Amino acid sequence: MLVAHDLFKEFPTPAGALQILKGVSLDLEPGDAVSIMGPSGGGKSTLLFLLGALDTPTSGSIELDGRNPFELSEPELAEFRNAEVGFVFQDHCLLPQCTVLENVLAPTLVAPKGEYQERAEELLDHVGLSERITHRPAELSGGEKQRVAIARALIRKPQLLLCDELTGNLDGDNAQTVTKLLLDLQEREKRILVVVTHSPELADRFPKRMELKNGTLRER
Repeated sequence: MLVAHDLFKEFPTPAGALQILKGVSLDLEPGDAVSIMGPSGGGKSTLLFLLGALDTPTSGSIELDGRNPFELSEPELAEFRNAEVGFVFQDHCLLPQCTVLENVLAPTLVAPKGEYQERAEELLDHVGLSERITHRPAELSGGEKQRVAIARALIRKPQLLLCDELTGNLDGDNAQTVTKLLLDLQEREKRILVVVTHSPELADRFPKRMELKNGTLRER
């Protein structure tokens, strides 16, 4: 399970420390799916970066399945992020020179040997792209690129899936399609899913809904 306890995060400014998070706590179990809304600059992305061990809190603690990522060495932390956490950003961050299949397999290049090719093809089938595995990102629509990013995030069966403004660059129909695919895959694979969004329509599709405002997190 994911346990974040009493997280504070501040950044230095010429006028003094700027507090972004003020005692945020969050407990989630496998299969939980939560959306987090809040104003721009309110700390939503900062919270995701902390949960994914891309940044460290000023104070507070985070554990994923009983492991504190901030106690790991740099090599161990890199493997932790790659194996235990999947990220999907507003900008899909696909490698333009690689095919769809190669993009999905990218996180496995530094992974122990396994049957990743079969899993990649299975994930691409689930997101409706089994006929596009040899295509490159420039040949895909925005919604298709995000579906590839979702498959890539799940390739190593991470415990935690984090999505930052998943549908921010998509039109309404594509946003609905991508959200449904994400929730269907999350339900099938029983990961912990945390999505931050500005969209009430997207947020309301999640069984758990929260709001991050003035540095504090509460249920909607």
